[in-house]
Amino acid sequence: MAGQLDKAKQLYQLQKEAKAIQKELRDTEIEARSKEGAVTVVINGEQHIKSIEIADEYLNAEKKRELEQELVKVVSEAINRAQMVAAERTKKLMGEMGVNFPGM
Repeated sequence: MAGQLDKAKQLYQLQKEAKAIQKELRDTEIEARSKEGAVTVVINGEQHIKSIEIADEYLNAEKKRELEQELVKVVSEAINRAQMVAAERTKKLMGEMGVNFPGM
């Protein structure tokens, strides 16, 4: 019986830690910027876009295709960074749960 109680306490603690990590990720902002600085994207650790800034010189019809390409690149980079941040923050928790994913 004591073993089950200990496991329940451990599970409760892990749930608390998971919620804390989730809040931390929600509050973490990751910025990605194009090489020339024309496009900047800020997302949080939950991969929700918080803001997109576009340099004035890209806001014309001649640069439309270039702007679209830059947006795709920068949003993808921001998502990749957010995924790395989330993986790093959850790595410890997964280890405590006895879960081992290769590459994490």
